[in-house]
Amino acid sequence: MDPYYITTAIPYVNAAPHLGHALEFVQADVLARHRRLRGQPVRFLSGTDDHALKNVLAARTAGEPVADYVNSAADRFQALQGLLDLSCDDYIRTSSDPRHRPGVDYLWQRCADAGDFYQHTYTGLYCLGCEQFYEPDTLIGGVCPEHRTELERVTETNWFFRLTRYRDHIKDAITAGTLTINPPQKRNEVLALLNKGLQDFSVSRPAARAGGWGIPVPGDPSQVIYVWWDALANYITALGVDQPGEDYEYWWAGNGERVHVIGKGITRFHAVYWIGLLLSAGQPLPTSIHVHDYVNVGGAKLSKSTGNIIDPVGLVDAYGTDALRWWITREVPLLGDTEFTTARLIQAYNTDLANGLGNLANRTVTLLHKYYDGRLHLEGAPVIGPTWDSADLDTACAALPSNIDAALKIADFRSATAHLVATVNLANQLLNAAEPWKALRDPAGDSHLIHRLLSRVAQACRTISTELAPFCPAGATRLSRQLGDGEQAAAPEPVFVRLI
Repeated sequence: MDPYYITTAIPYVNAAPHLGHALEFVQADVLARHRRLRGQPVRFLSGTDDHALKNVLAARTAGEPVADYVNSAADRFQALQGLLDLSCDDYIRTSSDPRHRPGVDYLWQRCADAGDFYQHTYTGLYCLGCEQFYEPDTLIGGVCPEHRTELERVTETNWFFRLTRYRDHIKDAITAGTLTINPPQKRNEVLALLNKGLQDFSVSRPAARAGGWGIPVPGDPSQVIYVWWDALANYITALGVDQPGEDYEYWWAGNGERVHVIGKGITRFHAVYWIGLLLSAGQPLPTSIHVHDYVNVGGAKLSKSTGNIIDPVGLVDAYGTDALRWWITREVPLLGDTEFTTARLIQAYNTDLANGLGNLANRTVTLLHKYYDGRLHLEGAPVIGPTWDSADLDTACAALPSNIDAALKIADFRSATAHLVATVNLANQLLNAAEPWKALRDPAGDSHLIHRLLSRVAQACRTISTELAPFCPAGATRLSRQLGDGEQAAAPEPVFVRLI
């Protein structure tokens, strides 16, 4: 089976992580875990973007050396791996990982050899939050369209990259399906940008303005490499692109999938700038870019820069990892921003996991233990009672893996979890129709038939537990332990405790 290489964007570390970061990390983790579940070789990479000018300014404000500030701040992001139950195979910090700078130098030289750099003195409007220049006609009301802040007018002599040379190549890759951008609306936005025309862009900054923080431009120590050029390269510097070996050849240069999970605000960088860089350097392109929208609170985007944040550490401390991961995958749509409230998080968890799946498994296993010593009657024929049968549930369980496969192929987490919930609902409906708790107290009841029914529901719960694992790995493990395997279920105990 071909390999699956998946990455998150690497965040700036100028402030504490927020719920928007957790969303992206969890989405990528679900995709990684799902592919592992299907037996596919997976490598999941995340990391931190350390060389941003905003990191330098944050360190100055804190009165700390930049390297010390960045290391400490980056620790907070890396700690999310344990907090969110992430299954990262690799993690890269662009300022300290020994793989990164040699790879960036290598890619820069490849693009230089292609004749794609030139020096140019430029005056433009610069957004520190985005770390990019903006054309006046792209602003909204004269401010940054992303951060809604005023821009700084900057005049600099920098190195520029001939992005215009690659416009048609980038467009061809997208229209031919070599590079897939999901959802289709985001693909159309990128194509509209390409059709409008591109401009070459600055790929360096004066070292003096950056306080010497960053990777020096090869052959020009007066400049440091633009943070976006530096940061985007992490996806292949982590694989040793400068000295291609087994990791690079297997995960990037081979026949597998190369997938980026990103937020909508950086689509241009990944779907245009990064593709141009790779084409110039003679590198394979990613195969898919999954773009998610934002989490809002009170109608405003979460942002470290504005201080409008929701702390994922506090959410996990209060409600648990299962609840946060479930809200992210159950409530966030494929397209459109999502308003977060703790009430919605609690409701999603209680409705679907505590009251839905948890109650289903608990009452099924409880009855199996009370009347059948926890044993399951394993056989494949449909279970049919006087006014009910298991056909719909059997069909849903058989189709569940392929339905989730289809949804996650386009990173539609809400659709994938909807299939899980629908299967749970069918099982609960079957139990409610059969009322086994009544039938087992009736001396004239068919105990063998009810045993088969409960066994069939327990088997459905096992299927659901397996498919739930990428979304809520800890909860799925507890559920799987309770359901047991083969002919024996473990003693019943609450798996998803209701939140108050």
